[in-house]
Amino acid sequence: MAAMRRAERLFQIIQILRRSKRHPIRAHDIASELETSLRTVYRDISQLLAERVPIRGEAGIGYVLEDGFDMPPLMLTADEIEAAMLGAQWVMGRGDLALARAARDMVAKIGQVVPPHLKPLALDSTLVSPNWRRIENDTIDVAKVRASIHAQTKIAIAYGDEQGQQTERTIWPIAVSYWDMVRVIVAWCEMRKSFRSFRTDRVRAADFLPERYPVPRTRLTAQWRKEMQDAAERGSYRKRIEAQQNRT
Repeated sequence: MAAMRRAERLFQIIQILRRSKRHPIRAHDIASELETSLRTVYRDISQLLAERVPIRGEAGIGYVLEDGFDMPPLMLTADEIEAAMLGAQWVMGRGDLALARAARDMVAKIGQVVPPHLKPLALDSTLVSPNWRRIENDTIDVAKVRASIHAQTKIAIAYGDEQGQQTERTIWPIAVSYWDMVRVIVAWCEMRKSFRSFRTDRVRAADFLPERYPVPRTRLTAQWRKEMQDAAERGSYRKRIEAQQNRT
């Protein structure tokens, strides 16, 4: 990495702290990522503190960026713009209709406000996410599913498995997983008393209920992730992921 100007380095330090805000990050790790010296990092942290950036911590322990601090939202680097454009391409091709529209709007907004020398990265990206494979059509409103996840409310569904057999389920949705060909709702299933994955193209009917599920979504998500991790450690993760697209 070529030596960066101090202003760029200060910005990158804030970005690193913002990215790692749940856990203190050591000056050594910051120096390693920026390919600079510990002394430079300590001097930069002191400069940021002098400019009233709310950084908490100390040498040898680590630093965190406190809540309430923000920067202009579109102070993006060239790599960040290309990452955003690549992600937007993927969402436009594989996201649900509402997300695809939002991705197009985001691209237009970034193209309007980035500095002139960065506009080619936003308007004519050299990175490509091919979208020529046909995506299965959703038979449930995925935007409503996402709203239900945020509200932590239940959904009653009629679901058909790969053999066409239909069952009635009440689920507690916690995530939508976007695959190359299909989208999958990750949820706790009241009938099975365990986590299940439901393809959005196999939902025959859906009733979005006002009733909130009794367990916080964050706790359910942590439990689901732990089960996935346990499966990975047992060497069965790949088979389980493949089965999720067909599981009832």
